[in-house]
Amino acid sequence: MPVLGGFTSPWWLLLLVVVAALVAGYVWALRRRRREALRFSNMEVLDRVAAKRQGWSKHVPPALLAVALLLLTVALSGPTAEQRIPRNRATVMLTIDVSLSMKARDVEPNRLEAAKAAAKEFADELTPGINLGLVSFAGTATVLVMPTTDRASVKQAIDGMKLAEATATGDGINASMSAIDSFGKMVGGPAGAPPARIVLMADGGQTIPRDLEAPRGAYTKAEEAKRAGIPISTISFGTRHGSIEIEGEQEWVEVDDEAMREIAELSGGEFHKAASAEQLREVYDTLGEQIGYEIKRTDASKPWLVLGTLSAIVAAAISMFFGRRLP
Repeated sequence: MPVLGGFTSPWWLLLLVVVAALVAGYVWALRRRRREALRFSNMEVLDRVAAKRQGWSKHVPPALLAVALLLLTVALSGPTAEQRIPRNRATVMLTIDVSLSMKARDVEPNRLEAAKAAAKEFADELTPGINLGLVSFAGTATVLVMPTTDRASVKQAIDGMKLAEATATGDGINASMSAIDSFGKMVGGPAGAPPARIVLMADGGQTIPRDLEAPRGAYTKAEEAKRAGIPISTISFGTRHGSIEIEGEQEWVEVDDEAMREIAELSGGEFHKAASAEQLREVYDTLGEQIGYEIKRTDASKPWLVLGTLSAIVAAAISMFFGRRLP
């Protein structure tokens, strides 16, 4: 029996009062009959009659009938249940930082290669009906793959991502929003464009422009995403001990968790932290569950109807077989 999540026609449940009244009437009739039998003057004859009576089994058909009425009443009320259903109409833009800081080896073999592997697993495990696109960004942003259900093209583009200088996180968000808007106009029908989400994976260190609240800044673009109804799920990837070599000198490239958290909050999305390849895979698994499935209320009346009908049939069969009458 499914877990109930509500009723579409709860007023039918008032019939349970009638069922309860019938049960109470049956019990009252039994007691009245017992009282009348005790007034029988010839006890010897009463003993012989009582010996021929059925025992508790005579109450089985009425009990099953009461159960059947209860189950059928619940079925009439339109019970619903929460069910996890794969999405078949949604757009996700996977937006990945390919700046030089992503070659830091605080995550083996380095941040970018670990990110590529986890992103490809995410593409494979995402439910088939979702359109997945890909954007990479460093000093500029590039839409590598427009939203599509072809996972092979997305994974091929992930493999081809190369490191470049600078980090324009705001441009990455902007490019993703533009791709979502264009795709939505192409596939949007009477129901409008499909729901969309950006999955932004970066170490958070924006350099172009330096000001996160500038017109091209990540905070500004996150607010625009909020207004457009596109939440951003951010993944802050890396540790505070990452470093890269530039012109023979070591340069620290700490992750900026606060910036990534703020981007998520401003856009209405969620922030995730991953300091290792394993944690990154876990984050992608979580996002796959959140994005790939939705909880819907579905009709759950059939099990109640089936059980109620079977109970009524069994009650009638037992009564006919043992008592030669219907309950």
